[in-house]
Amino acid sequence: MPGIVLVGAQWGDEGKGKATDLIGTEVDYVARFNGGNNAGHTVVVGDESYALHLLPSGIISPNVIPVIGNGVVVDLEVLFREIDGLQERGVDCSRLLVSDSAHIIAPFSRVIDKVTERFLGKHKIGTTGRGIGPTYADKINRVGIRVHDLYHPGHLRDKVEASLHQKNQMLIKLYNRRAIDVDETTDELLRLGERLRPYVANTQNVLNAALNKGKTVLFEGGQATMLDIDHGTYPFVTSSNPTAGGACTGTGVGPTKISRVIGVAKAYITRVGEGPFPTELDDAQGEWLRAQGHEYGVTTGRPRRCGWFDAVVSRYAAEVNGLTDIVLTKLDVLTGLERIPICTAYDIKGQGGAAARHTAMPTDQEAFAQAEPVYEEMPGWDEDISAIRKFDDLPQATQDYVHRLEELSGCRISAIGVGAAREQIISVHSLLG
Repeated sequence: MPGIVLVGAQWGDEGKGKATDLIGTEVDYVARFNGGNNAGHTVVVGDESYALHLLPSGIISPNVIPVIGNGVVVDLEVLFREIDGLQERGVDCSRLLVSDSAHIIAPFSRVIDKVTERFLGKHKIGTTGRGIGPTYADKINRVGIRVHDLYHPGHLRDKVEASLHQKNQMLIKLYNRRAIDVDETTDELLRLGERLRPYVANTQNVLNAALNKGKTVLFEGGQATMLDIDHGTYPFVTSSNPTAGGACTGTGVGPTKISRVIGVAKAYITRVGEGPFPTELDDAQGEWLRAQGHEYGVTTGRPRRCGWFDAVVSRYAAEVNGLTDIVLTKLDVLTGLERIPICTAYDIKGQGGAAARHTAMPTDQEAFAQAEPVYEEMPGWDEDISAIRKFDDLPQATQDYVHRLEELSGCRISAIGVGAAREQIISVHSLLG
């Protein structure tokens, strides 16, 4: 019963879709366990590129059952647009299962998200404005709307009314916005619920039954380790747990059924939104990485902040997630560089002004914001590696770079991406065992 967790090992956008697709032919189920439509990823199949925002990557594979788990927050309008777009391109989405316990992003959640972020000024978090955070807040405050609520009209109206009572007061009196109508909101949710009905299932039972039968389940995380609400660079984080532990709470599958944890990391590093980023390159070199790597958000279109590989982050991700393997992506982007820096530690000034060297991730976020990266440099390479499929065929400098990242991360690198296409990957170790 191989349960495999796939997580981002940096700040997101590492190429998790590609990693999922790498083992997709040997996977029976792919289950999303956190986040919402703020988690964009791209899957390239032949000449076709699929930008997915809410659906699991496994939706592209005809033999895989894609699952949206209870830990995901679901914007039904976005879900249906995505389904419609894929079906127009010949992708069968009828296999999709959506947890009856997943929380719904109501229309008012998007409104609240945008107006509150706007009023934060210099204290803004960098939200995507898609209602993700307010929906998770409602979940924790126990006023959220779950999928099964959509099939009980009276109960649903009561929940919408209770949720909007305080929100409308805030919209009117604090933000000078008009109140949101309870009946209109309820009717819209009921209409969307009817279309969702064929996909609804008790996915906890489905996934546990599959694992008990020896099926392979891939648990696909949105966002990444450094955006985790508990373990990321708080408060510049997402509102869920994209770390490996979130796979259990977000699907209802116990930790004893997880056999492998795979972290996905770029050969450099990127981040979208606000927050500290020690290796960020706010110069021509950063612009070069952005251009070479086409670093623009799949969901938001925002240009990604770019920097050199951060081994402190990588070690931290390996520890927090219990990584068994790393999939290293976009190694080809570094081709052409004479020297490639790697961050191995941070220098952080203490209260007395003296700098201390840290090889472990600081928990104090004020200290992390002041961290100065300590670099070592590796020789670069000029050879085109995009057509290489065996590790030993890579230029020696490329092999040395990968081995050094592996050593610094404390986890084996089992697969290497050398291009955007599906087949542009080097398999070093099996990701299944």
